[in-house]
Amino acid sequence: MLLEKDIKFLIIHCSDTNNSLTARDIHKMHLKFGWDGIGYHKIIQKSGKIENGRPEYWIGAHVKGKNTSSLGVCLIGRNKFTSKQYKSLEKVLKKWKLSYPEANIIGHCDTGNTKKTCPNFDVATWLKSVKF
Repeated sequence: MLLEKDIKFLIIHCSDTNNSLTARDIHKMHLKFGWDGIGYHKIIQKSGKIENGRPEYWIGAHVKGKNTSSLGVCLIGRNKFTSKQYKSLEKVLKKWKLSYPEANIIGHCDTGNTKKTCPNFDVATWLKSVKF
């Protein structure tokens, strides 16, 4: 179980797919991996719709070595995200920062535990651009 005091990172991911997946699709896929279901806490569709994944109190399955200290949000797509997705991402992160003010916002690629390029954009630069 994740406690507020445990959350040190808010991690941005992408689905790295060209197709439009839903939280339900990702849940089914992650079950096939042998996981306890969807590994992310939030999913953001191309339309900007925000879908719930795991509850925030439930340890995620989205980044090796940091699941017990993070929440994960996943943008659907590979590298061409919509302005609506970015607006929704900002909304999710601002809400989370109210609950977890000490948490650092990083991309999956910035965790040090992967060779992935996910979320395929520079999170620090984006955060500065939206004056986060």
